[in-house]
Amino acid sequence: MVVQSDLAEAGIAIERDPPPMGTTAAGRRSALWRFRARYVAEKILSAVFVLWAAVTLSFFSIHFAPGDPVTLLMGEVETPELRAAVEEAWGLNRPFHEQYLSYLGNLLHGDFGFSFAQNKPVNDILFGPQLMASAQLTAFALVAALVIAVVLAVLTAGRRGFVSKAIQLGELVFASMPSFWLGIVLITIFAFNLGWLPVTSGTNLQKLILPGLTLALPLAAVLGQVIREGIERSLEQPYSVTALARGIGPTRLKYAHALRHSLLPATTLAGWAVGGMLTGTVVVEQVFGRSGIGQATVAAVTLQDIPVVLAVAMLAAFIYVGVNTLVDILYLWIDPRMRTR
Repeated sequence: MVVQSDLAEAGIAIERDPPPMGTTAAGRRSALWRFRARYVAEKILSAVFVLWAAVTLSFFSIHFAPGDPVTLLMGEVETPELRAAVEEAWGLNRPFHEQYLSYLGNLLHGDFGFSFAQNKPVNDILFGPQLMASAQLTAFALVAALVIAVVLAVLTAGRRGFVSKAIQLGELVFASMPSFWLGIVLITIFAFNLGWLPVTSGTNLQKLILPGLTLALPLAAVLGQVIREGIERSLEQPYSVTALARGIGPTRLKYAHALRHSLLPATTLAGWAVGGMLTGTVVVEQVFGRSGIGQATVAAVTLQDIPVVLAVAMLAAFIYVGVNTLVDILYLWIDPRMRTR
């Protein structure tokens, strides 16, 4: 016998349990909004704590690394004047707790320090055209991965033909292929052999396609497997049988209900992947000769430019924590079960 929770999980408008005696609709709405406010507040506080831990870890990594922190911050260039400038800029001549509070205050104001190796503020190196180029690449790759994954998963879910098996095999190949190797393969096929797309020239959209697909295809392969498994598992649940008995067609059940439930784990995975995409651009931008955070990071590592490397690490942490916190909050609207608490 199918219980009401099965119908609620299918997205069918039906109460799980009868409301308690004396509970009005306004009271239930008020309790639901209190739950949502508390849930959002907890997620934001958790994100703030994680970011504080990341900032603290980066600060201690500088001061407790082997050797002199001033020498580490200066990189390959060392002069008495530069040493004095580094000590003044980082407050290394002050007590330890004052240095820590000053470091936190600077980050809260968006000040990532000064690059003594490149003789310019870190904000000028990372933010601006470099960050915009990496953001465009990441956004293009994420949208392409989601579209490819959803289309392939819906078309192959519940099917056992040759085409479905070939697509699943292709997903395994792309999911295990290194990004630099995939980029070289795409350049060889579509740029050199077929001549369909440029590598570095052309319009902004043309220059985005090959590097974007290099980032998107491995992610699409993983997301496609997760979404397909979610759809197939959802179609086997009792509430799917109930929905069919109530007159919902198989196509509508697959697209309107099974797909929605399969997107829950896929959304979590996509949120996790966004933070990883920023580090993935380091390799892809080098392969395709694109300017962006990736090239700035490589240059900083080559020059031992610690302030820039720390800024990239902090930027990745901010993006990763921010996106995953946003995904957790969106569950309030994505997951029907969250609306019945």
